[in-house]
Amino acid sequence: MELSVFLAKFWGWYLITFFVLFIFYPKRIKQLFDFTKDEKFIMIISIMAITFGLLSIIAHSLWVTDWRLVITLFGWFVFIKGVVHFSFPQLALKWVEKVDFKWFQFMMFLSFLIGIILLNQAYGLVQF
Repeated sequence: MELSVFLAKFWGWYLITFFVLFIFYPKRIKQLFDFTKDEKFIMIISIMAITFGLLSIIAHSLWVTDWRLVITLFGWFVFIKGVVHFSFPQLALKWVEKVDFKWFQFMMFLSFLIGIILLNQAYGLVQF
């Protein structure tokens, strides 16, 4: 359980930090989209995603019916996304072209909510 709490804190703060940074520095969103048009950048990000995903999967592969499943699914999602983008960088480029600012805002808000849920579980702020 201690590892679950640690990962909930890590991923929760990670998601909220980037949400806040993109709110205060919206020009970074455009820069991020510009960077993702470069295959070298996609390869580097893919390697990082595979690494973080594998670490999360190896350390925390709990298939339970509580909040800890979010951490497991997040690890698998990051790993699979990294493998797909590494294997098929052109697919990643096509995906980036289809994503618009509104979709990105929605995904950031969803990430913020997941971050809040993870931090709430880690710190036990609101019991439900």
